[in-house]
Amino acid sequence: MKNIILGIIIIVCLSACESTLEEVPKDFVSKANFYKNEEDAEAAIAGAYAGMQNDFFGITNYLMTELHGDYLFGRGSQAPITIWDQILDQRNIGRCATNWSSFYTTINRANAVLDNVPAIENIDAGVKEQILAEAHFLRALCYFELVRGWGAVPIKTTESIDLSAIEAPREPESAVYELIVQDCLAAESGLGEVGGETGRASKWAAKMLLAHVYLTMENWAGAAEKAEDVITNGPFALVTVEQSDDFYKIFAVDTSSEDIMSMHHSETKGSTIPNYLHRAGNVPYNYSSGGVFAWLPDPNSFIGDSWDDNDLRKGFNLYTQFQNADGEWVPLPDTTPILFKKFITNTSGQSVYSVPIYRLAEAYLFYAEASSMASGSPSSLALERLNIIKRRAYGLDPNTASAVDYPSGMSGSDFRAAVVQERAYEFITERRRWFDLKRTGTVKEAFAAAGKNILDERLLWPIPEDEINNNPAVNQADQNPGY
Repeated sequence: MKNIILGIIIIVCLSACESTLEEVPKDFVSKANFYKNEEDAEAAIAGAYAGMQNDFFGITNYLMTELHGDYLFGRGSQAPITIWDQILDQRNIGRCATNWSSFYTTINRANAVLDNVPAIENIDAGVKEQILAEAHFLRALCYFELVRGWGAVPIKTTESIDLSAIEAPREPESAVYELIVQDCLAAESGLGEVGGETGRASKWAAKMLLAHVYLTMENWAGAAEKAEDVITNGPFALVTVEQSDDFYKIFAVDTSSEDIMSMHHSETKGSTIPNYLHRAGNVPYNYSSGGVFAWLPDPNSFIGDSWDDNDLRKGFNLYTQFQNADGEWVPLPDTTPILFKKFITNTSGQSVYSVPIYRLAEAYLFYAEASSMASGSPSSLALERLNIIKRRAYGLDPNTASAVDYPSGMSGSDFRAAVVQERAYEFITERRRWFDLKRTGTVKEAFAAAGKNILDERLLWPIPEDEINNNPAVNQADQNPGY
């Protein structure tokens, strides 16, 4: 009898609580109760930007793209990245997989914005247009990284919310680039001017990305047009330089006049890049890095004796001495006689610099290369744009002819080689060299000049095993050669 009464009491209590149990919990955010207003839309696009992490999609992505250049060596666990006559080891294959996952995470967040924000009614129309354009920009940026690193990749243009959305085959590079261009054009159309947050995309960042994409696709006229637009119509100006440390006006500030889009750092949220460039305790200026110095300059490459000491970029990018505890300048140890110097920290050990995504100097070099390739030889304007960057590098008036100028009458091939060389000097440790060599078909030539051999299989990175195991449309036969 007692058990029967207890059962009745429980049933009554559960019935009384039924309405409470059916109430939508107010502290739980789901797709059904999100995307209601402008605040939700802003939160969603902020989540997409968060995928870019600290620096540029995280230090793992940064080191993989940097250490695939011809002018540096990896150290420790990163050494196999720069042993070019071997396939990557498992540790670094895993790093490639981390990068792949990071890009697709950001793509999925951008897709979520594009799928859900259009239906929000409680939002300013201009804000909605901006947010959707930013999502297009981020998706284009991710696919541009993917297609250059892995070749053919799965294309996903809608949000994946369950396992049914995993299946997607590798699509041809041409299809990936078609989507990238579409996204870039949508971003360019919907984005506004550079605002107070230059870590967010503007129409000028979209134009730069599109110029970069067109250059890679060999759409020379399109690349030249977008670069010219940025140069002549954008609110940017080259930083003036008289000595090597003046280049810190670009990197060691919150924003600079040539900053089109950057990842910014503060004293409370630093970058880990300096830790990979410097020795602990043996650092000049305001370096206070942890100092694992895993990225070592290769003096056998173009950054060695062939680089003119009068080029101020050399003194800005490389150093050979440091201040000891007595304040005396002494040479770096024989084991690491030269190290990279571009990125700095303050005395408290926190980063206070910008990691550029795009800056104005690149627009000049985009235009020079693209316009010359479009016409078969450099025009006077293309030559001038190239010389402006070189003059600035020597501390000269960028707009006045000088003794360091490249001469007129260069062939189209010689001129392009000169532009690519200027890009090599200008963008050291800025994630440009490897992809420049790939798109110009000069990987083996550049590596041979530095005394290195490279396997053809190393030109693409491995498709992650998780993708092969979990995506029904991808199998081991889809793996890139050599892996």
